Amino acid sequence: MRRYFLFLMMFVFAGFNICLADETPAVRNAQNQTQTVKDELPEVKVELREQAGVTIPAGIVVPVINMQEISTQTCPVGYKAKFVATNDLYIGDIKVIPEDTAFYGYIEKINDPIVGTNASMKVKITKFIFPDGYEQNIKAYIYTTNDNLIGGELTAPAEWVKMPHYQDTYQGISWIHRGATLQMRPGGKRSMGAHTKLPVGERHMIIFVAPSELTHTIGE
Repeated sequence: MRRYFLFLMMFVFAGFNICLADETPAVRNAQNQTQTVKDELPEVKVELREQAGVTIPAGIVVPVINMQEISTQTCPVGYKAKFVATNDLYIGDIKVIPEDTAFYGYIEKINDPIVGTNASMKVKITKFIFPDGYEQNIKAYIYTTNDNLIGGELTAPAEWVKMPHYQDTYQGISWIHRGATLQMRPGGKRSMGAHTKLPVGERHMIIFVAPSELTHTIGE
């Protein structure tokens, strides 16, 4: 019985080796074919575009030209405005605002003319569009030194008053008389204020009042 069992095990082991001998060339052949296909495939290189963002800081100004007349007399609050950049703007060596970029906004506030003060307005800029079509929202204004308020100047005096101006030295026959010169000084009343307008083609500056993250730049 033990001999029979030993003979059976030897038979199974011999058959297993025969199967391995038969399968090994097939496996190797399949591997060779797979390697051949890989060698014949063209190498594909994927170029990843690095997109480094740049921040346009608050306080930076852009020279622009006005594309239509804007007036406190004829335009209401909310009236849309358009300006176009006249120069390229760089931050370091990166062009962040190319020439001919269009800026869009609207009249945010209007102060009517009153006695003593001309009319004034604020023009808010909300977005720009690059020449290639890229669009981005921003927060900016047409810049003035008076908190970006356009107009609002004091008007001319409505009346002038003659005031004598006495000289320091005595003149004339009597030593008790001093010479005097009449001067014209503005009175207490001022004239009515006038409306304020931005003519077509007038040059202005747009100032960013909040940082703007820019991920799209124009190459040279």
